[in-house]
Amino acid sequence: MKSNEKMDFVEKTARDWLVKRGVKIEDIADLVYFLQEKYHPNLSMDDCIENVDRVLTKREVQNAILTGIQFDILSEKGQLEEPLQSIIATDESLYGVDEILAFSIVNIYGSIGFTNYGYIDKMKPGILQALNDKSSGQCHTFLDDIVGAIAAAASSRLAHRAKNVE
Repeated sequence: MKSNEKMDFVEKTARDWLVKRGVKIEDIADLVYFLQEKYHPNLSMDDCIENVDRVLTKREVQNAILTGIQFDILSEKGQLEEPLQSIIATDESLYGVDEILAFSIVNIYGSIGFTNYGYIDKMKPGILQALNDKSSGQCHTFLDDIVGAIAAAASSRLAHRAKNVE
């Protein structure tokens, strides 16, 4: 993982906010492993962590993390105007802006990311299941999609790199 000294303020803040919201790099790496294990027999958790780490260095990803988490926090505090407050607080099914923000991450490594994202968003393994648990009192309307998108992008990066090596 990249050391804190080599990160600029935006990247460090994005990474810190993920952790403060209960998401570790290893949680996202578990999702990458879930998506890629059957395609890469020698896949290691270190490979997954490396690819997540690389995705997190992208400014578009950092901006999506900061934006999405900020909306989730504002919603938790009841600081959004209606009807947006209720829409985000309940993760209304017809509200797709959270997915659109996630697509900005998914698209970084090409169209394979959309397939990965759609699958993981439907299955909701690991940390995604926890983030979708509404009983926690926290709002993760944006964060669950962002985390799934980071995993999908890291999976796509891994697949592209493996294709060039194999």
